[in-house]
Amino acid sequence: MISKWLQSVEKEYHKNPADRHSETINKLAKWIYKSQLDWNIVNLIFICTHNSRRSQFAQVMSQVVQAWLNVRYVQSFSGGTEVTACNPRTIDALKRIGLSVSVTGENNPIYTITDDQLDVSVDLWSKLYDDEENPNKQFAAIMTCDHADENCPYIPGAEIRIPLTYIDPKYADDTDEEASAYDLTCKTITTDMIRLFRAVHSLS
Repeated sequence: MISKWLQSVEKEYHKNPADRHSETINKLAKWIYKSQLDWNIVNLIFICTHNSRRSQFAQVMSQVVQAWLNVRYVQSFSGGTEVTACNPRTIDALKRIGLSVSVTGENNPIYTITDDQLDVSVDLWSKLYDDEENPNKQFAAIMTCDHADENCPYIPGAEIRIPLTYIDPKYADDTDEEASAYDLTCKTITTDMIRLFRAVHSLS
């Protein structure tokens, strides 16, 4: 199911291509390609304020898209400037596109996102961007929200800092538009991940 959904997302983008983030995506793709030659494994940390919605979507869909395109040398992480919890609405949106989810813990639960077809497994929970679980050197810091981008002018250990920002779907919480807002955010971020890793592949 997830592969068919990814195909539909890419097909829809090709029908209505947008220049949004194009320069940023190309810059990041070149950095990933060059860094892979230098280090073999490349690390990306997606950062937003609460590490609850956009950065979590980006971490998962980066790994899913890579598996779909058979790119296996990029490791994706996420973090925030504050610790909260991964929002359940984020998890629900990932379920709607066909990913499987299991959960452990309560206050800041760990959600394990998997897909057997693509051999993907990603653990999601809210943490700081400099958490010990995240790399502390030789990584790209990818800012997925304006607030974190503005309030974190320096990310220690980052080789490159990339603004790849998205509208927070939180605006639709507890409204009739809630599911569609989260689905759109997920699809928008997925589209950019497909564009990114297609661009990396084109450089090889």
